[in-house]
Amino acid sequence: MLEVLQIPVLKDNYIYLIHDRRSGETAAVDPAEANPVLEALAANGWKLTHILNTHHHGDHVGGNLELKRRTGCRIVASERDLKRIPGIDLAVGDEAVVTFGRFEARVLDVPGHTRGHIAYWLAGANALFCGDTLFALGCGRLFEGTPEEMWRSLEKLRVLPPETKVYCAHEYTQSNAGFALTVEPENAALKERMAQIVELRRQGKPTVPSTLKEELATNPFLRPESEEIQANLGMTNADPVDVFAETRRRKDLF
Repeated sequence: MLEVLQIPVLKDNYIYLIHDRRSGETAAVDPAEANPVLEALAANGWKLTHILNTHHHGDHVGGNLELKRRTGCRIVASERDLKRIPGIDLAVGDEAVVTFGRFEARVLDVPGHTRGHIAYWLAGANALFCGDTLFALGCGRLFEGTPEEMWRSLEKLRVLPPETKVYCAHEYTQSNAGFALTVEPENAALKERMAQIVELRRQGKPTVPSTLKEELATNPFLRPESEEIQANLGMTNADPVDVFAETRRRKDLF
């Protein structure tokens, strides 16, 4: 069984500890800081064996070197980010497989937010660790990529099994839902999800992970074919890349 421990840090980041009970291996996904990870490891009696980085931004790699120094773990990251992510031991590319205990993490190149962004899909656990490429009800800003690149990346993710749990790296969901309703206000599933999100946040609970099934039904960045979205953008029958680009432009101004 794969255990996933979610650690909230900074303002709205999530670090994930994933632990294979049988092998005892434990990985930290995008450790923004070292101390919260070390405290969680101690509390659970786990030893850190891996760090899985999705991209080079400081709020995803800030704890790398301290954790490596303290635990001797191996750092896995994109081969495109060898000069930007500290401490890489294993540089990987698209479709590489990282063995983690009894599980295999398939690496997916998903550029757009950054040029070296990758995601890790653990099919045996129905778990996707996607950093800042796909959010609950959103997607990352295009800091280093084009709309076409980002859309192709999202296409890779939206064909994964619908039961896949989406472990994104930030708690942006309520704001994302507010924007989603501006482009698809009659989406009944979206309206219902917004009510659930408001209640979760009122209780101080996370809205992450979601499932890919939920995202496909409600996330406008996965839904450029939606007739309602196209109509509200004045882009009926437009190319999905163009609809995605306009949706992302509007989100940047939201």
